[in-house]
Amino acid sequence: MYEKLHGIVLNVIRYNDRHNIAHVYTDAHGMMSFLVAQGVTRGARLRNAMFMPLSLIELEARRMPGRELATMRDVRRYAMLADIYADPVKNAIALFVSELLTRVIHEQERNGALYSYVEQSVILLENLQAGVANFHICFLYHLGAHLGIQPDLDTYRSGRWFDMDNGVFVDNPAAMAGAGRHLLVPEEAHVIHLLSHMTFAGLHHFRFNRDERNRVLDTIIAYYRLHNSTIGTLRSPEVLKQLFV
Repeated sequence: MYEKLHGIVLNVIRYNDRHNIAHVYTDAHGMMSFLVAQGVTRGARLRNAMFMPLSLIELEARRMPGRELATMRDVRRYAMLADIYADPVKNAIALFVSELLTRVIHEQERNGALYSYVEQSVILLENLQAGVANFHICFLYHLGAHLGIQPDLDTYRSGRWFDMDNGVFVDNPAAMAGAGRHLLVPEEAHVIHLLSHMTFAGLHHFRFNRDERNRVLDTIIAYYRLHNSTIGTLRSPEVLKQLFV
């Protein structure tokens, strides 16, 4: 039986000569994989256009017991993202966000708060005019709350270090047992605290030069890797690092 779903396209990979596999984060069942027919007809090209990274789609889906791949029909966009796909900067951000989400979201169960956060973030990116260069930083920081890895801000005090392994701010890292701990010096720990005040509406208030923004991005990705071993090597951040001055 088919059921109506809303979904966010994360990526599409080649399956064989006739089909691709689309990974879609859905509102009702979390991550799902769909078999999507390839083709060269006008209808096939229009269908493929709906599976760009971060496309917001509604569809009817059928899941079969014992099968990883679901089937879909009556796919349509429920929000147009013309600016994301026309603007090379926003497009690069979309590719980064979709690549990261593909690595960190694996649950095949409903998570309404996470779905709403990603959905609303995509729509905000589409309409964003100021502070675009900081969008991915803000998105990553606040995504952590939905993944259960948000830093414990209650432990922050000026001059403290940030213990990335445990997500807390600490006074005396020298007293911490064990080699290989991942620590940020007080100056960098202060930046992590500042990011907690960043909102999509206030992105333009945060001024970073290229080196500073790239350092923040690398730090957040490193933090994610410490708490999610499936992230691996990401290709899209290198593109972002070349875009902003």
